[in-house]
Amino acid sequence: MPHPTRPRSHTPRLLAVALLLATTACTATTDTTPPANTGAPQVTGPLCAALPTGTDPGNPTFLASQPVDQALRWIPTLTTFEAALRTSGALTDLPTDTGVTILAPSDDAFAAKFSEDNWDDLMARHHDQLRTLLKAHLIAGAHSIEDLVTAGTATTLDGATVTLTRTGPTARLDDRADAVCADYQATNARIHIINAVLGPLPTTADDTDQRAH
Repeated sequence: MPHPTRPRSHTPRLLAVALLLATTACTATTDTTPPANTGAPQVTGPLCAALPTGTDPGNPTFLASQPVDQALRWIPTLTTFEAALRTSGALTDLPTDTGVTILAPSDDAFAAKFSEDNWDDLMARHHDQLRTLLKAHLIAGAHSIEDLVTAGTATTLDGATVTLTRTGPTARLDDRADAVCADYQATNARIHIINAVLGPLPTTADDTDQRAH
């Protein structure tokens, strides 16, 4: 008489599936891998704390996606410089196809350099002279402040040579100006805010000049 066939046990297979599910659950709940670095632009210098950060309009991350002429409009301490670029026609001098570095004097820097009458005259009637002044603040290629310091010198679009030396996290330029908030990025550009006006034009402001550009 044949022996009845014993049903095949599924216990080992069920145990294997249970172990796999348990392992997957543990992996999902214990993963502590940190989020990937977003690569947000980092600006450095003593003035940066007073400028837009985080999600504020004009923050460095937002500006990195903007054309340089638009990025300049969003930086609140560069209203004089940005207006001069537009008024003089110097925006067409920006080599945005190959990259540009802008050493942008702050509003306070312009106020310390030019009297109200002198500046108004430049803006109204002497666009060629103003354009030449602005070229003293433009460098071909988009260079970080670290790159400029490492190189030691840079040639501006007016043909002058600027010497850069390390001062803390930023740089000093020609012993005349300091980078007070460096390394703003824009499309194919770097913007470094400086605290003095470069170029050969004479200083016409005095201690009693109270203009606001």
